[in-house]
Amino acid sequence: MRWVIAEDLWRPLPKWLTEDEEVLYDATLSLDVPRLRSALEHASVLIVRNHTRCDAELLEHAPGLKVIGRLGVGLDNIDLEACREHSVHVIAARGGNANAVVEYVLAAMFAHARPLFAFDAYARGGKWERTLARGRELTGCTLGLVGVGDIGQRLAWRAHALGMRVVGYDPYLPHHHRLLGDGVLRQESLLQVCREADYLSLHLPLTPATHHLIGEAELAEIKTNAVLIHTARGGIVDERALWVALQTHPARRAVLDVREQEPPSTQDPLQQLPNVLLTPHVAGITEESSERVAEFILTETRRLLSGEFAQGLVV
Repeated sequence: MRWVIAEDLWRPLPKWLTEDEEVLYDATLSLDVPRLRSALEHASVLIVRNHTRCDAELLEHAPGLKVIGRLGVGLDNIDLEACREHSVHVIAARGGNANAVVEYVLAAMFAHARPLFAFDAYARGGKWERTLARGRELTGCTLGLVGVGDIGQRLAWRAHALGMRVVGYDPYLPHHHRLLGDGVLRQESLLQVCREADYLSLHLPLTPATHHLIGEAELAEIKTNAVLIHTARGGIVDERALWVALQTHPARRAVLDVREQEPPSTQDPLQQLPNVLLTPHVAGITEESSERVAEFILTETRRLLSGEFAQGLVV
């Protein structure tokens, strides 16, 4: 069978794959749709990250395609209905980068509470004034979660261990969930979570229902010194409304790992604000998670092609 790997695997190809299958590995294919379509004419497997648009038009050029393996969690670049219509299975690496995202959010909170690099700059600049470096403690602060799936739950447990109060909004979280039983999490309305959170962290997929879920009304409710941490999908936050909210209240902060347009325009107004910290969609990327995700997708795809049960099967 022919495997087409259209985006960076971030690890060497396993020996079993190169020995047993025909593999075209070209991380630039996602940027060249005509070449990608040509490569898929005789392909059985397509491996992608989040740049390759796997829509009905692409699938029309892949008559023998059996499996799409998604090196990650989000599926907004894959048309699942089109995959069903073309009898193409989709496998995603659910949970593969969850710890990486959780640790990114914790790092963002610590970086705000105890800005060590700023303290370092003070010391190197001769400002040996301890009152400039007071910071704050996460203990006693409220972490608000929008979306309490796998990542949200892992983050809730760790935040609770730090002494934080955790509240969350997730209409799909059962009322008998174990998190609710030990006092880690209280289910609230979305606006109530926005209102109570010192740190507001988003962990939900981008769907028509969640597009611009965090907009003008929600941002108006957040505290004037709150921090929004966004590691989900860019379209969940109305960036124009966020820009207004951050300009209006400079004490508010935002840590944005994902954007509505990636990469953002060079004229991006959010880049001009001093109360915004930007990273290039790296929350889920560590050496460990990259290895884990790639191994999972390649192995489970092979199992599915062999007629075995495959974990991570979405369609």
